[in-house]
Amino acid sequence: MNLEDCDSRYFVSYSGVKLPLKLVNELADSDRENRNTFFRGYFDAQQRLLRCEKLVYGELELLHSYQYHDNGVLSQAEITDADGEVTILSFDAEGKPMG
Repeated sequence: MNLEDCDSRYFVSYSGVKLPLKLVNELADSDRENRNTFFRGYFDAQQRLLRCEKLVYGELELLHSYQYHDNGVLSQAEITDADGEVTILSFDAEGKPMG
């Protein structure tokens, strides 16, 4: 995944608990200046979320990286928490958790 080729946008939060996260309330660049916490999402040409970063006071607090099956269904989520602990979740072509 080459982030330079992705569309990056900023959001206030996300909704739901299902992966990939659904980022909501998009922020304009000027709106970000007054916020301590926000999410940055990187989207591919199909507008699938490839990477989601939670930024708090400029520091990366949470990171999700996503991969998709050819049919567009989530195949893998790599989640890095604030302590640097990494969790990898895999999903079948129907989106059901594996393992």
